[in-house]
Amino acid sequence: MMNTASNSPVGIIAGWGSFPIEVAQAIVREGRDVCCIAIKGHASRELESICKDVHWLGVGKVGGHIRYFRRHGVQQVTMAGKLFKSDILFQGSVWLKHLPDLHAIRTFGPLLFGRKRDARDDRLLLAVTNTYTRSGIEICAATDFAPELLVKHGTLVGKPLTNRAQRDVQMGWQVARQMGGMDIGQSITIKDGTVIAVEAIEGTDACIERTGELCRRGGWTLVKVSKPNQDMRFDVPTIGPQTVQRVAQAGGTVIAIEAGKTIVVDQAQTVDDARRHGITIVAMKQSDVASIENETALANKSNVA
Repeated sequence: MMNTASNSPVGIIAGWGSFPIEVAQAIVREGRDVCCIAIKGHASRELESICKDVHWLGVGKVGGHIRYFRRHGVQQVTMAGKLFKSDILFQGSVWLKHLPDLHAIRTFGPLLFGRKRDARDDRLLLAVTNTYTRSGIEICAATDFAPELLVKHGTLVGKPLTNRAQRDVQMGWQVARQMGGMDIGQSITIKDGTVIAVEAIEGTDACIERTGELCRRGGWTLVKVSKPNQDMRFDVPTIGPQTVQRVAQAGGTVIAIEAGKTIVVDQAQTVDDARRHGITIVAMKQSDVASIENETALANKSNVA
């Protein structure tokens, strides 16, 4: 739990998935109330049984979000859960449900409709953060309240990686990190040194599904890492039971994630599901990947000699 002398409620902007639920439960366990903005069409009704107060609003009601939090005396807010960006940005009918208010127009207008349009995740989320800061509300990392959700270093479940799988992880890690640096996505799938699919606006699940269609033989690896300068307040890499289920259905055998920078929701269920499907989940550090690269280079040099 983050160090704070404040006993004021904590605010959560809740998107899709179980991540907001686990964050809310962690905050309540520490003795603080939770006031939640639940995004329509995304958040779970389960939040209503955990939080002191829940208000359902569209993602475009930024001014309404801020007024709600200030009315409830909230000084710290965290974002948790997935937003379906492709639906929100590129399907016109969705705008009716998430109709933006004046605060949203001022926040997102220059990025979405200005001469220099830039709808990358980091730019949009930083704009939201700055809007909250100007309103006297601090945006905090969800892991400040629930640090136990960050995965620890090591193999969570499954067999040790084969040499071939290690090489795929090492190459996939480099590609995914470069993608993250350009704010494209955080996940790639790879087999035998060939990148099969990359995550973009459609998200990890769709990337996995596409991989299954492209690689019918299976046996591929999912690599998911943080951005080079990851802002832990938002867009932190996340996996959970659904990730495992989709990887299993699509024929994947390894999930490689970044230790200390990746959230694993429903970790016990995630591990159980992976064990049942014969999937290895390994949480690695950059130093682990560098060691694989060095060993591969030495082996190649020896073969040439």
